[in-house]
Amino acid sequence: MDKAKLDALRARFGGENERRIYDPGFSAVADKLFDPAGTRVAPFAGVSTFLDLPYRKIDWRAPDLSGLDVAIAGVPMDLGVTNRNGSRFGPRAVRTIERVGPYNHVLKTMPQSDVAAADVGDIPFRSRFELATCHADIEAGAAALVKGGVIPLFVGGDHSITLPILRAVGADRPVGMVHIDAHCDTSGPFDNCKFHHGGPFRQAVLDGVLDPTRTIQIGIRGSSEYLWEFSYESGMSVIHAEEISDLGIEAIAARIRAVIGTGPTYVSFDIDSLDPAFAPGTGTPEIGGLTTREALAILRSLAGINMVGGDVVEVAPQYDATTNTAHAGAQMLFELLSLTPFIPR
Repeated sequence: MDKAKLDALRARFGGENERRIYDPGFSAVADKLFDPAGTRVAPFAGVSTFLDLPYRKIDWRAPDLSGLDVAIAGVPMDLGVTNRNGSRFGPRAVRTIERVGPYNHVLKTMPQSDVAAADVGDIPFRSRFELATCHADIEAGAAALVKGGVIPLFVGGDHSITLPILRAVGADRPVGMVHIDAHCDTSGPFDNCKFHHGGPFRQAVLDGVLDPTRTIQIGIRGSSEYLWEFSYESGMSVIHAEEISDLGIEAIAARIRAVIGTGPTYVSFDIDSLDPAFAPGTGTPEIGGLTTREALAILRSLAGINMVGGDVVEVAPQYDATTNTAHAGAQMLFELLSLTPFIPR
């Protein structure tokens, strides 16, 4: 190395300048995280909340959400699964992940300081045994958050939780949806139940809360294609996993914008959209899925959409010996949170 350059680097980054960060954007992030002694709170210390956000304990019958822009809520319910259960443990597993954030270097945001966000705990259930009762409780909880004027972000739980959430978010008008998943989840009744995790979006359309013509489903694959007739008949746009490499992320992002337009849009991310190599801890894994890099790029391409809520579902940590699935789920939830500073006001 040139001696003059080395001396310049030593002068700029050594001695009293060892902790100095010159880039104004990076320095602003560090100033919010580190105290004057250069110490930050250990990520493995304290009570677990998502992204170490403040915990806001609320009365779900009349929640006080004053001062908040975004509320993150857990939905620990998996009574709607058709294969392996266990996503009831998803919210707790996602909250314990510490290697997420705080800075999104692609979107250039530190969302927990750019918006007022809090973890409001889990939606309470009257019974852990009745799917219909749980769905009613989820709808009531989601409606309370919507009424409180916050952007609600949920972590599940199986994908059936999105139906009662959509009933709350779309109560005044049907919403569009960006749906990233291995499955379309638009099938009919299964074992005499139509409210399982394989059919929430058929029911949401029939309930009038989801606009199928403003819905795009990305990453679809596996042996259940014969169940997804409703997606095509209702006018949903479907991008199969095997199309993604040829299309490319830029074309997919353009397709998303063309489908959803500028109207209110919900974003639902099923962790089984990822290939099991990246996320084995889920109830219905399908090989041939998205990489985490592809999923991140798709989510980040949504900056600026009129997002009215979102969720990450189907993390079942007991099938994952490495915590990779919970880590991926936490990162995807962080990406949803990172979109909130860009929502048109």
